[in-house]
Amino acid sequence: MTRIVIAVGKRKTAIARAVIRPGKGRVRINNIPLEIYQPEMARWKILEPLLLAGDEVRNQVDIDVNVKGGGWMGQATAARMAIARGLVEWTQSPELKKIFLEYDRSMLAGDPRRTEPKKPRGHSARAKRQKSYR
Repeated sequence: MTRIVIAVGKRKTAIARAVIRPGKGRVRINNIPLEIYQPEMARWKILEPLLLAGDEVRNQVDIDVNVKGGGWMGQATAARMAIARGLVEWTQSPELKKIFLEYDRSMLAGDPRRTEPKKPRGHSARAKRQKSYR
């Protein structure tokens, strides 16, 4: 039986599901190979856990990430978190977990911040309509 690991990463309203299975080192984000994923800034963000894990881990697994919701950077951060969590679960390595936590804690631990809801009598969460009298 082949071993499969499923990991989830979230950032704001973006949710990413990473499926990690034995393979040759292919990484696909929404069925797009990571090598041609755009924008480039998001590609580098998603690559971070793979670079930190090293070639011996990266070349023995195929990673398929399905991400939806949010903007392009939120999706990239969610995919990065899903990949990092999946690699830690795949390797069962406390050293890899320590490397990720020291590099950037948000790779494994979620960020609870969310946008504040808009209130009545204003055009945003805090700003209110101004009055010119009194």
